[in-house]
Amino acid sequence: MALSAGIVGLPNVGKSTLFNALTRSEQAAAANYAFCTVEPNTAVVPVPDSRLKTLAAMVNPEKLVPATVTFTDIAGLVEGAHRGEGLGNQFLANIRETQAVVHVVRCFEDGNVTHVAGSIDPARDVEIIETELLLADLQTLEKRLDKLESQSRGDPSLKPVLEMARELAAHLDQGRPAALFEVPDRDEEQRFFADLWLLTAKPVIYCANVGEDDPAGEGPQAAALREHAEQRGAPMVVISAQLEQEVAGLGSEEQQEMLQGYGIESSGLDQVVHTAYSLLGLISFLTAGPKEVRGWTLKRGSTAPQAAGVIHTDFERGFIRAEVIAFDDYVKLGGEAGCRDAGKARVEGRDYVMQDGDVVHFRFNV
Repeated sequence: MALSAGIVGLPNVGKSTLFNALTRSEQAAAANYAFCTVEPNTAVVPVPDSRLKTLAAMVNPEKLVPATVTFTDIAGLVEGAHRGEGLGNQFLANIRETQAVVHVVRCFEDGNVTHVAGSIDPARDVEIIETELLLADLQTLEKRLDKLESQSRGDPSLKPVLEMARELAAHLDQGRPAALFEVPDRDEEQRFFADLWLLTAKPVIYCANVGEDDPAGEGPQAAALREHAEQRGAPMVVISAQLEQEVAGLGSEEQQEMLQGYGIESSGLDQVVHTAYSLLGLISFLTAGPKEVRGWTLKRGSTAPQAAGVIHTDFERGFIRAEVIAFDDYVKLGGEAGCRDAGKARVEGRDYVMQDGDVVHFRFNV
């Protein structure tokens, strides 16, 4: 499974600039006017993982293939988006197709860059976007509620689902996102909730887009966004999109050196990807051989057969065993042979739960 994230926010807050910085491209138009982006821009980006280069240096494979993340730069939302204002219906549909939302909020002053509301106010900007997402979710739910109420009159077994749907509607109507709603642990309710594809059910990463004069996000505007993120129980990253785009064309070492000159320890891509992995409960496992060294994305808690299925469905169907080495052991003991000699190469069966950084070779028969 590959990670996918949609970049959202008001028009002209730096979404396309951030997209270009994260994807090391000029694919998304970034200009000083609203709706510069109309059609969503999508890019597949390698997941930063230094372990792959370490393995490649030891194995000397024909190629190195990192895991990937797909970023989608979604056009700016405005007040009334749930009613179709500013092509809102189209933009909201684009958000539904992503696993996580990166909500970009402008946290810098610049008289040369206009703001659709005429001033910089992170709390207000966040409220506009989140209100539109909530209202869109209420519309979605109300349509399903009408149908469900009709169905439940002829099928009493649907009453618990109907009750939950009404509670969810009240929850959303109070201005609370679907992600904070506690869905009963029954298959019917869980399935109904999942089938709604609610926008506010998606995990959110707040992104404070700061100026070059405040790269650490210590100013009052970033502080206001941080307070909101804490109230929501959501993570926040601080990125100077303009600065990151400026260094995007440099080599990796030059990028790191320049960012560190501004007191920035890790790039925006590192921050967003690692935060998203943690938020979505994802890990990486690795495969290493003469043909390729490769990273794979997996849901935390997955078993060895499920991990094999990420590579190919036949691997899961015909799973026999997994030969597993922890990454640190692999490096410390000089590779597969050294780990076998030291008793660090393990044979695991169907019940083994994969760990982040496992270097694994699957045995299967189909």
